[in-house]
Amino acid sequence: MSYLGVGISPRNVAVYHGGKMKLIDRRLRLTELLLRCSVTALAFLGLILIVTDTQVKQIFTIEKRAKYTNMKSLVFLVVANGIAAVYSLLQSVRCVMGSMKGDVLLNKSLAWAIFSGDQAMAYMSVAAIAAASESGVIGIRGDEELQWMKVCNMFGKFCNRGAGGVASAMLASVAMVLVSCISAFSLFRLYGATTQRPPNLAVVK
Repeated sequence: MSYLGVGISPRNVAVYHGGKMKLIDRRLRLTELLLRCSVTALAFLGLILIVTDTQVKQIFTIEKRAKYTNMKSLVFLVVANGIAAVYSLLQSVRCVMGSMKGDVLLNKSLAWAIFSGDQAMAYMSVAAIAAASESGVIGIRGDEELQWMKVCNMFGKFCNRGAGGVASAMLASVAMVLVSCISAFSLFRLYGATTQRPPNLAVVK
């Protein structure tokens, strides 16, 4: 069986929207593309800000250098940002190619793969932001019980630049969560009402 000259397998769903639903579908795809591009740009920006963040402080006769590798949470954030940026870039290319081809079919296996990937990226980004934020608060306020001093009092430039990187990564994380919501909607709508085809187009066996 074929639909518009394209073979249909049991795992493929022919999706046709007319009128208002077609407009909503176009806007949804555009929103997804913009969000994925935003994740790519913001994640790369956060990665660059954190990786290039360093400050040297002279304490008496000892030279102390602050860099992101001194904090495991920032290392985790850099790795998470790198993975999210590359993943979002690849998904952005997929979105553009799909829009150019004007696909009328959506493979359920592919939809599940995209959904799973987006969910994994969202959870990873949120976890990395949570860890980096907690470390940042300790760096600013210290911890008297554990006798951890306020690092940002000595390395103000390092903390300010690092805060910018974490803020950028946080925005990327929010965008990634929104993308995961869109991919969830795109997946589960395939299991909703029976999809329709244009009345003037016949299904060829």
